[in-house]
Amino acid sequence: MSTDACVIPAHLHPADARFGSGPSRIRPDQITALSAPLLMGTSHRQAPVRTIVHRIREGLSELFSLPPEWSVTLGNGGSTTFWAVATTSLVRRRVAHAEFGEFGHKFAEETRRAPFLEPSIIVSAPPGETIELTGDEGASDEGSAPDAFAYPHHETSTGALSPVRRIGGSSALTLVDATSVAGGVLVDVTQTDAYYFSPQKCFGSDGGIWIALLSPAAQERARKLHGATDRWMPQILDLSVALDNSEKDQTLNTPAIATLIMLADQIDWMLAEGGLPAMAARSRAASNLVYDWAERSSCATPFIASPQWRSPVVVTVDFAPEVDATRLAAILRANGIVDVEPYRGLKRNQLRVATFPSTDTSDVEALLSCIDWVLPRL
Repeated sequence: MSTDACVIPAHLHPADARFGSGPSRIRPDQITALSAPLLMGTSHRQAPVRTIVHRIREGLSELFSLPPEWSVTLGNGGSTTFWAVATTSLVRRRVAHAEFGEFGHKFAEETRRAPFLEPSIIVSAPPGETIELTGDEGASDEGSAPDAFAYPHHETSTGALSPVRRIGGSSALTLVDATSVAGGVLVDVTQTDAYYFSPQKCFGSDGGIWIALLSPAAQERARKLHGATDRWMPQILDLSVALDNSEKDQTLNTPAIATLIMLADQIDWMLAEGGLPAMAARSRAASNLVYDWAERSSCATPFIASPQWRSPVVVTVDFAPEVDATRLAAILRANGIVDVEPYRGLKRNQLRVATFPSTDTSDVEALLSCIDWVLPRL
């Protein structure tokens, strides 16, 4: 049966058939917010847009219950850019990384290649598992003790979730990549020094900016390294410059205004719906539907074997060899049900389903009904 010939009955379709892990689905109210007068197409240095940035910073402070001395800092570029920012502005000499997926690996590669840093310490686990840093990394070699410890809170490529806790002594910074889970899970951000993310996941916006929740220690480190003479520090990668601009409710260079507007609207919605506890509950209810379905299935299993490490916002499901998951995803796409393909780098026979806070459980239930309808027809 060709992909085009496999037509899923319309009554089975989700009301919103977007299940991508980034960019994620955007609520209609966020699109409507873009039509507000004197925002799109106006200067990001003037009051209307700076008011939006102020809303974002205040809203995130409330959402994550930040202490008053913490900073909500914004910068141009996504989390990929922030890896370079952290390399120049938060790592003094050496960093230890936990790597258990594609994105943790990419940050580790960034610091490994930095000519002004000592060799990074990389502790790895295969995709589908997690691994935690102990704080003792580097104790047995001749290099400096790490002054920064870095790990993903969540691995977008696999759907693995790691606990968030401070690593190392009082002089070390804990850097946590939360791009695909920030806003969709409960977290004590004060267990970190930099909890950073981009808005195209739980926050239902587009990319183009990074956001970092920074402790006083991280702010101090950034300002000290601003004057360092042992490294290349372009303005766009200088965290102290981003801090100074954020205090003025702006970014160094022109941001994507639409991204800011949609992000601000999503934060307002999250707070109105009950804040972080409510968002975590929404995501977990939606993801549990997929995990429970896979556990019951005769041809599918959750890729993350241990329930305690399973993501509430990105669910990866492996299929038995007799099921062609690539064809399954193609049939779903041909029927308007999109973005359930697995992460390209894993090359596994699986689907990946996003269950960010904007995803209704009814849509997930409908997606699973469509998959059940297609499977015997492959």
